[in-house]
Amino acid sequence: MSDFMLEKHCWAEIDLDALRHNFAFIKRTVNGPVCAVVKADAYGHGDITVARVLQQEGAAAFAVSCLSEAKHLRRHGITLPILILGYTDPSQAAVLADQDIITACFSTQYAKALSEAAVAAGVRVKVHLKVDTGMGRIGFAARSDWQAVVKELEALYALPGLSICGIFQHFAVADSVKPDAQDYTDSQYALFRQVVDRLQADGYDTGTVHCANSAAQLRHPKWRHDMTRAGIILYGLDPSDELHFPVLKPVMTLKCLVTFVKDLLPGQSVSYGRTFTAKAPMRVATVCVGYADGYPRMLSGTQGQGLMMVNGQPAPVLGRVCMDQTLLDVTNIPGVGMGDEVTVFGPGAADTADTIARKTDTICYEIVCGIARRVPRVYLEKGKICKIWNDLEEN
Repeated sequence: MSDFMLEKHCWAEIDLDALRHNFAFIKRTVNGPVCAVVKADAYGHGDITVARVLQQEGAAAFAVSCLSEAKHLRRHGITLPILILGYTDPSQAAVLADQDIITACFSTQYAKALSEAAVAAGVRVKVHLKVDTGMGRIGFAARSDWQAVVKELEALYALPGLSICGIFQHFAVADSVKPDAQDYTDSQYALFRQVVDRLQADGYDTGTVHCANSAAQLRHPKWRHDMTRAGIILYGLDPSDELHFPVLKPVMTLKCLVTFVKDLLPGQSVSYGRTFTAKAPMRVATVCVGYADGYPRMLSGTQGQGLMMVNGQPAPVLGRVCMDQTLLDVTNIPGVGMGDEVTVFGPGAADTADTIARKTDTICYEIVCGIARRVPRVYLEKGKICKIWNDLEEN
């Protein structure tokens, strides 16, 4: 589309049709409201555009990690409920109330601090109670003494300045199919139900009840309660190597260009540290992507740990990945020249977010979240550009 001018260097293509497909599949599976998790800039995909699309598609709410992320959504027209899953400074009580943002309440100490700040500001702050059933990060420790936790939670309802409108927990190993992991997940769910059921039996309004993360909602849709929270599956990636949902469509494809092609003679080396030296004549292409763009330096190798697609064929990485550039072996790929488009990773490419994660001993979450903000996000609908977001050109 001529209205969209993309300076081709290194860019991430975001397929909004794939995003819609994934969201529709999730909604059909759980048959209930879905909260879209758009923290960490929508896992690197661009929070504003993703949230706007999902708001149109019928998301029930959005979840973020901090107040700044929530405020960013509000500034750009997101009107649905927003839940902060982590810590919010109690001194921000007035901001939470003014912008109608919900925050997690995970301890009595925190609840009292938030209550005092809300009273001082003359506001009421919406909170969702966070119960720790075995994740072990933040939350009321139900695994230690769930009955004591129920009493602790019930006492919070009397605190002024707080409006308790939800309760939730998070699964630790719902993405594992190992028998002990499944037993642990079952026990977490049973414990959460005990706490919620007792609160409700004692006459306390628990508001929106939610417990299922990406893996749990697809494996156990009956656990949906009032809402589920969809994170990595929205972006078409599996929650773990143990759990595969082939119907999901990866949303992100990272691309760059060939900037230079040269002949390498035997005995000549490339890149920092001279970790690769040619043993025979070969053709080498320089491409404009590096670890500052989010392409892991661990994909360096004497030859071939990382693979990129050049003219439809896989080209192995040569030597060390640099900050802004990487070298590829294109000896067996005819006609490679400056300006050729390279697929760094993506659906159907030589490498995907999953294969890169395995090669670098991490998870696909980190790969997509790690794509730098200097990399423009190019949004596609029906294969055509509908929007370009470039952080370096924003005011």
